[in-house]
Amino acid sequence: MKTIFVKPAEVERKWFVIDAEGKVLGRVAARIASIVRGKEKPIYAPHQETGDYVVVVNADKIAVTGRKAQQKLYYHHSGYVGGLKAVNFEKLIGRHPSAPLELAIKGMLPKGPLGRKLLKNVKVYPGPDHPHAAQNPQTIEL
Repeated sequence: MKTIFVKPAEVERKWFVIDAEGKVLGRVAARIASIVRGKEKPIYAPHQETGDYVVVVNADKIAVTGRKAQQKLYYHHSGYVGGLKAVNFEKLIGRHPSAPLELAIKGMLPKGPLGRKLLKNVKVYPGPDHPHAAQNPQTIEL
């Protein structure tokens, strides 16, 4: 089988808007990761950036099922001995409203330079407004 190599100039990049209000965190993140990766295009290649741009609005109103709001923990480490910190979903969304969705999307993208580049194609905003109207984004219903 021959490996597909798509020239960056040949890739048609679109902009999409997703309203995350009331949607389940993991399902929205999986759909966004698929669009950013380019898996819905016939020219998809796992080693190239062939995906589209995604703008997410109302990220502060994202939903989680069950008791995850109190039980789901997000960890980070200060770098010092005993410096493991944990914060639950409720507190994290109170401090940084877009962080849970950004972290979920980041976890679903490939690790390494390609994943870091793809993460820049996702714009997450806690409220209903975004500054990307000039790109004429299409609305996607989930």
